[in-house]
Amino acid sequence: MKVRLVQNGLFTQIDDIADALVPPANGFYWVDANLEDLEMLQPLFQLHDLAVEDCLNDEEQRPKLELYDSHYFIVINSIRFDDEEIFLRALNIFLFRHTIITVTRQKINEIRSIKPVLWEEEVNSPDRFLYHLVDLVVDNYFTVGDRIEAKIETLEEDILVHTKKSHLNEIIGLRSEILWLKKMLVPQRDLIWALNKRELRLIDDQLQKYFGDIYENAVKITEEFETFRDLMGNLREAYQSSLSNRTNEIMRIFTALTTIFMPMTIITGIYGMNFDNMPELHTAHGYYAVLAIIFGVGLSMFLFFKKKNWF
Repeated sequence: MKVRLVQNGLFTQIDDIADALVPPANGFYWVDANLEDLEMLQPLFQLHDLAVEDCLNDEEQRPKLELYDSHYFIVINSIRFDDEEIFLRALNIFLFRHTIITVTRQKINEIRSIKPVLWEEEVNSPDRFLYHLVDLVVDNYFTVGDRIEAKIETLEEDILVHTKKSHLNEIIGLRSEILWLKKMLVPQRDLIWALNKRELRLIDDQLQKYFGDIYENAVKITEEFETFRDLMGNLREAYQSSLSNRTNEIMRIFTALTTIFMPMTIITGIYGMNFDNMPELHTAHGYYAVLAIIFGVGLSMFLFFKKKNWF
């Protein structure tokens, strides 16, 4: 756990967390904690039991905003995409008048990225810290969305060029991830709407208006992932169509080969009969003549099919 005094974007490390209980003359306190620290933080800051229980819950938390007497409890999901699976990591936030507490189970990139933003924007209040943190979380969804879109395009090109059975598993897996993520985007969008529209005494009225921009981005993200869901459906249809075309192509080749060998089979069948009165059987060069005829017929049919683009 790290406790910092933030004054106009500048950080001062605090060794004794009890100092954070006294409002500073300037700035605010940022407590960056993990789940194990909640046992100490709950009695010190009078964190609500239900909020602490939600933090400790192993199941994935839906984004939400809960208002208590002395503080707000906010859950928002950070996103990560490793080209195979989409991960959501809950970012739990306790917002006070002069303090903000962030609690995470795993390391979250936005927590590291917020530091230069605080310094650049000269942030001096916990509600502005909250604004920039939520903004970073939402912006990261656009980054992940771009990577998912690129993966869909690459997968589509691979399917059109060379269809493989593994493509179907990739389509099903990615589509499931997108559907699951879309379910989480709706409550997250509603959370940001609440930060923009609800009467919140711990957030400055002027600052609340800026959450409107984040809400618009959240709506765009939700629509974008809705489009991804449709694209995955089209991708599956393209896979089935490509697989069907590939099967038809193979059957066409087999049909052409069968057609080529059919007259050859007829010729060899005729001259394979063992009748005594077959003059051709006693011809000196009959064997070579029949081979030449067979080869000529086969080559002629092959060139004809090649001209018709059947090969």
